[in-house]
Amino acid sequence: MSFSKRVDQARDAYKKGDKKGSAAAHTAERIAHDVREEHGGAGSRYIGDLVYGGLDGIITTFAVVSGVAGADLGSGVVLILGLANLLADGFSMATGAYLSAKSEKEYYDKEYERELWEIENIPDGERTELYEIYRHQGYSQEEAQQLVDIKTRNKERWADAMMIDELGMLKDDRNPLFNGLATLLSFIITGVVPLLVYLIGMAVPISQDAAFPTSMALSGLALFGLGTAKVLVTRQNPIRSGLEMLLIGGLAAVVAYAVGALLKGLGG
Repeated sequence: MSFSKRVDQARDAYKKGDKKGSAAAHTAERIAHDVREEHGGAGSRYIGDLVYGGLDGIITTFAVVSGVAGADLGSGVVLILGLANLLADGFSMATGAYLSAKSEKEYYDKEYERELWEIENIPDGERTELYEIYRHQGYSQEEAQQLVDIKTRNKERWADAMMIDELGMLKDDRNPLFNGLATLLSFIITGVVPLLVYLIGMAVPISQDAAFPTSMALSGLALFGLGTAKVLVTRQNPIRSGLEMLLIGGLAAVVAYAVGALLKGLGG
């Protein structure tokens, strides 16, 4: 059983008041197994980038399609603006995800190096700092001193404690490049959904009146599906999450369609 499944079981047991079910999710063997599995499963670390990149991709592309449809500019313009938006926005988001993750990682590494330097050069001050932090958290003098003694036996573990307890920073082992790639791929794969009917129309004749409703239906299904997939990150109710994303995407499309209709005359 994976880490997330064990946690889900624990949540379900809590909701039902099932003490036996909760205890079964907290056996030493399963916890130890899940901890090893979680550290080995790198793919799950990028679920957030995949889900949110996909949601942004389909919402922005469908908004472009809706705006062009509202202005009644034709399938050719839909494809030109849709594909241009898809690739440009996808690259922009991927770059932003990469740079953001890279900057956070660099900042963490810099602060970690500073903590190691302070531990090496002013260990008494760092011990006092850690002691006062634990006292502030509600530990007794004896408990705080015991925690300090344990944490400071190893420099790396000591630095980790300073990063978490003093600075409130957790280490992120994700590769910034993979953050960017996950965002880019999910953005493009889902963002192309509103354009599928127009791409097919290049080979098979599809009327303009049928193209936009078909695109709208496909986009609605994709939005609902991605909304339910979002619970992998948020742990919300999947139906509610799906309907929420469908509503948000629908509102964005309505606004874009209305703007296109209002500015219809500018399209020639």
